[in-house]
Amino acid sequence: MVVGSLATGCTSSDGAEKPKLEASVEPAADPVAEESAEPSPSASEGPSLKVGDTGTYDVVETDEYGENPSVTTTMQVTVKGAKYVEPADIDTTNEPELGQYVVLTLTLKNVGPKPADFAAYGVTTWENDGTAAQDATMLEGVGEGPELDTTYKPGQSVTGSLVLDVGAKGGIVSYSEDTFRVELPTS
Repeated sequence: MVVGSLATGCTSSDGAEKPKLEASVEPAADPVAEESAEPSPSASEGPSLKVGDTGTYDVVETDEYGENPSVTTTMQVTVKGAKYVEPADIDTTNEPELGQYVVLTLTLKNVGPKPADFAAYGVTTWENDGTAAQDATMLEGVGEGPELDTTYKPGQSVTGSLVLDVGAKGGIVSYSEDTFRVELPTS
């Protein structure tokens, strides 16, 4: 922000006083500091879970411009299991690109007031201390049982599995930018 003030008392070569404009520059206000202390709905981190844990996360939707986030409902996720498998165990001959297949079994339940969509393909990543987040989804991504990727009406739940391609045993699997995270076992 630029603030100007008018000062008098300067003279020109003909002896007439001329106004002098002095400008002082103040740093612009920090837009982050002006935000309220409460995080926006899109900035909230979901639960960090291990096998056997249950947590909830808010489903956040935005307007058609990707702005004005608001919480529409709440989902509950329970990590039922994480099992490392070989390609033959999931009926494929494809070797894992990152290094290791894991079957992650989850129960998802809509515990909120409105319907919610769940779609893991393309938004599930894996990382560990030495490797930055990598896309862990794959075309062989549905394990046995019902598909988790669906619309959940209030009160509805599904227990199913995702087959993920991870870099190694252990590490963290994150769904949709930390909506929820699962700490994988090391064996």
